[in-house]
Amino acid sequence: MAIITVSRQLASGGDEVSRKIAERLGYKFFGKKELERRIVELGFPETKLARFDEKKVGFLAGLTRSRDEYLNYLMTAILEAAAENNCVIVGRGSFIILKDLENHISCRFIADDAVRIERLQNEMSCNKKSAVKKINETESIQKNFYKSFFNFDIHEPTMFDVLLNTTKLDADALSSSIATLCQEHVTEQKNAAGQQKIDELLIGQRIVDILIFLYNLDITYLRTSINGNKLTLHGIADNQSVVDSALTIVEAELPSYQIESAINVTQDFKAYR
Repeated sequence: MAIITVSRQLASGGDEVSRKIAERLGYKFFGKKELERRIVELGFPETKLARFDEKKVGFLAGLTRSRDEYLNYLMTAILEAAAENNCVIVGRGSFIILKDLENHISCRFIADDAVRIERLQNEMSCNKKSAVKKINETESIQKNFYKSFFNFDIHEPTMFDVLLNTTKLDADALSSSIATLCQEHVTEQKNAAGQQKIDELLIGQRIVDILIFLYNLDITYLRTSINGNKLTLHGIADNQSVVDSALTIVEAELPSYQIESAINVTQDFKAYR
């Protein structure tokens, strides 16, 4: 009856705890492999995955159409997973995409550096220097991923409902605590409200996919928001005719909705391809 998202530091034990939470609650588990498989099934080329797999996304990559395409596929995959309810979703900005759901609990797992280094040495059978290098590289990559795709500082704690240090606590104790929290916090009313919001987010994402992938409209950073029966388009276009076309298409797709545009028309704006 809840959707749990997990963010974790390398060697914090977050992956192990996440799986134990799913097992304890009988929830579906969506980790890296499961989400990547769905992204490819939706149509994103598998050969491009490595470019956006929480890697260091450079300035130019942040402005390409491929970046927007990957993010749209990613959001669809995460929203579809959330729509199944009773699930644990790990990484990929899921806690940001689902942040407004009342039946959503976001968790971040951290650990003291010395403990993480020791854990990584044991896991990778490497020396301390190599472990430190791996941690620093991974944190830089993760920080860049969230900044590039979500304009979010992964070290900002206020986005998370639960922030847990795994230095002294074991996976069984942590998974038990999170499971209890979910069962006590997420009521039927909150679950119903969350599911309604997911339905709205899926409608909005379907509209984005139609405009971008089916009609190939040149609107960068295209997003939607829904308030009641009003859907608003957001993004950047370089001419008004594109916006007008988008409005016409969406009105035909959603005749029962009031459609508005908050798309910023900037004639000098040209996204890198």
